[in-house]
Amino acid sequence: MNLKENLPERYSKEDFKEIIDWINGSHEHFAELMEIFFDGNTRKNQYAASVMIHCADEWDYLLNPYLERLILNLQNDGLHDAIKRNTVRVLQDVEIPENLHGIITDICFKYLQNPSEAIAIKVFSMTIIHNLTKKYPELKEELKFILEEQLPFQSAGFRSRAGKILRDL
Repeated sequence: MNLKENLPERYSKEDFKEIIDWINGSHEHFAELMEIFFDGNTRKNQYAASVMIHCADEWDYLLNPYLERLILNLQNDGLHDAIKRNTVRVLQDVEIPENLHGIITDICFKYLQNPSEAIAIKVFSMTIIHNLTKKYPELKEELKFILEEQLPFQSAGFRSRAGKILRDL
């Protein structure tokens, strides 16, 4: 399958299943998907992001070679929310290499403090920071302050996740 030509711009359950079945844990096939993911800012990139999430849930080892590139990609301006959302979603469940902790922490705090950022991006970002507080306890106070400051003004989803994190902190 030539994924670049066959990846649709619109979501279809049948196409999605066919692509997942084709990737089937293959590093080579996943590499094709990731090249599309990183190639610009189009509907195909967003669709590739959705497929990436499913693959990461099914075959988490496929993400390892792309962790640095995923994190560095978040530094690009003008990324579509779907790219940011799916990237931070996948990063909340993986072991991030230590040399990238500072970069991802800065990115996630920026997302968390941006009033115009989508709620899902904020929620996944707070989870990444919370995960890092286990290694860097000095982040706890800053995270706690930001969450408590925003809590009264946010959605139910934000309040739910923030409440769980605050109880743990």
